[in-house]
Amino acid sequence: MSRKILEVNSLTKIHGTGCPLCLASTGPEADTNICPYCGSVVAAHGVSFDLYQGEILGIIGESGSGKSTVVKTLYFDDAPSAGEAVFFDEDAQYDLYSLNAAQQRSLRNKRFGMVYQNPHLGLNFNVSAGGNIAERLLMSDVANYGAIRERARNLLVRTEVLENRMDENPKKFSGGMQQRVQIAKALATRPPLLYLDEVTTGLDLSVQAAILDLILEIQHELGTAMIVVTHDLGVVRLLAGRTLVMKYGRVIETGLTDQILEDPQHAYTQRLVASAL
Repeated sequence: MSRKILEVNSLTKIHGTGCPLCLASTGPEADTNICPYCGSVVAAHGVSFDLYQGEILGIIGESGSGKSTVVKTLYFDDAPSAGEAVFFDEDAQYDLYSLNAAQQRSLRNKRFGMVYQNPHLGLNFNVSAGGNIAERLLMSDVANYGAIRERARNLLVRTEVLENRMDENPKKFSGGMQQRVQIAKALATRPPLLYLDEVTTGLDLSVQAAILDLILEIQHELGTAMIVVTHDLGVVRLLAGRTLVMKYGRVIETGLTDQILEDPQHAYTQRLVASAL
């Protein structure tokens, strides 16, 4: 059995002031995630799961279901309203939301990786492709210029970015190529945990397929645990061993991906699967 790498318990995120009626008056049964009393948005509530080394966990749902909120709170882009998450590193464990800002930044720079749907969130467009990787290595205390350059070159080649484009600005790259640079940057520190937020959305089908193949290769080679957020059932079928289904900020179904896609139990999941056929 692989060792546990992440444990998430009752993760909740409310945008707005919140009120005592928020949780009871939102969710799938209420058919909204907006509180009718105070107008706050319950982006996620009571989300719990475990993630193991080398595992890919999928989170699926329509736009606004809360799936991206989960990874953004785990990557410290957003602070949760309640709940806890524990990251089990090789020689330590961290209660993520008890850490101070410097400790969170250190984990984010060294032990986590994030690939966003929009490359502008994950890349610095003021520096070259190689410079983006160098930035991440410098933040994680790698200071030798030669070593940084060599690692950047290897990562870009590994993610099928031509070596002679290493010193070009990502502005000049296609969307698929920008995603490859983002993946290379995220992998620079060999993080044990990688978050992927709608990474194939908006890409041509052939480019999507190449990116998905690359993700599977990385998982196989490095044993990286990943959380894949997507509304594309084809992506989750290919990548994820287990899947959570979210609607209006709540997890409504969870299980092995094949089981969920072949024999969905919840009416919403049944509609989701039927609409993709």
